[in-house]
Amino acid sequence: MGAAEVIPGVSGGSGAFLTGIYEELIHSIRSVDRHSLKLLTKFKFSDFWDYVNGNFLFILTAGILTSLASISRLISYVLKHNPILIGSFFFSLILIAVPLIMREDIKKWEPAHIICFAMALLMAYALTFLPPVQAPRTVWFLFFTGVFMGTVTFIPGISMAFILIILGQYEYATSILFEFEITQILIIISGVLAGLIGFSRFLSYILGNYRKTTLALLAGFMMGSLNKVWPWREVFEYVTNRNGQQVPAYDRSILPWDYFTTTGKDPQVFQAILMMALGVFIVVLIEKIASRLKTKI
Repeated sequence: MGAAEVIPGVSGGSGAFLTGIYEELIHSIRSVDRHSLKLLTKFKFSDFWDYVNGNFLFILTAGILTSLASISRLISYVLKHNPILIGSFFFSLILIAVPLIMREDIKKWEPAHIICFAMALLMAYALTFLPPVQAPRTVWFLFFTGVFMGTVTFIPGISMAFILIILGQYEYATSILFEFEITQILIIISGVLAGLIGFSRFLSYILGNYRKTTLALLAGFMMGSLNKVWPWREVFEYVTNRNGQQVPAYDRSILPWDYFTTTGKDPQVFQAILMMALGVFIVVLIEKIASRLKTKI
């Protein structure tokens, strides 16, 4: 999940969805409620830990932080120097994994499933075309940005970085973190926590009552975001990150044979095909291993 946040069009929600922990994550965060707070105030730490599925959240958080501190740097480097290769890999990974996951959960597609899938696909696809906006740098909007970031964490295919860019807050947010402006950081964190806890309740409810329809909706978001993961892109606008590096803020997908004409760079078609094949191979291999483990159990 930590590594996925680095890739445009991929997100922590995508990572949770593809690895099969999505629902457990939603229900675990949903359990942070009045009862859990009462357990804390009564110093019943063991009961609190069990109630919020503490082991799961702790291990997951440790994995995310480890990834952000190590693997994400490697992915950022590859994304900067070989964007076509990393884009090709994740494009095929999502393209093949989502249908396989949905095949297990939705045996028969009802009209409601198809409609929700199509709506989410079109919505996510439209989001990939949104240009950055000029937004105010006020306390209330900073909090709103945090809430929005916390909310989209659960939506596969839409990363926090992508939302910051769309809201015109990417440069501002990264400068806050780089300069360690504690007040603004706490405002963002409080907004993110509010978004996480609030939206997890909504998702927990619809997953509990309309599970298949909700999964179809989430799958649509992931498939619609594939436009953002498409390897060959033409960049129109950049933003500067905390390291002073230029990060694409507004771009569009182009065909491989137009890539050289537009950018003057090698489209690396053969290498891209190899990376796509690697993505498909990994997904199929994992599915085979998982099937054998289920059979043995």
